[in-house]
Amino acid sequence: MSNVSSSFIIFVIMEKKIKPIFDKRIFWDINFVQIDYDAKANFVIERVFERGDVDDIRQCRRYYGDDKVTATLLNAKFLPEHRIHLASAVTGKPLNEFRCYILRQLNPELFPY
Repeated sequence: MSNVSSSFIIFVIMEKKIKPIFDKRIFWDINFVQIDYDAKANFVIERVFERGDVDDIRQCRRYYGDDKVTATLLNAKFLPEHRIHLASAVTGKPLNEFRCYILRQLNPELFPY
């Protein structure tokens, strides 16, 4: 047996963020390969919640964290109505705290005939 010294060496391993893998159909109108996930975080989060599926949303939350995702969704200018309800369920915030919900209430649609 070898002697164990009384001093301990602690190694700190920095956790490297692994880029999320989103479906290319979400970003159909831009160059998918050149997306800067950190510089364009708000755009990516809004687009994933607007057009992504459950797996895309999970990856988005894993990469950005719930605080960033919640702040971005609360300040989003537009989300489809069914996605506003999804965002409310995911973040645990009531509908009336979402900017896009308030804007939708201020600008009601015409009655369908």
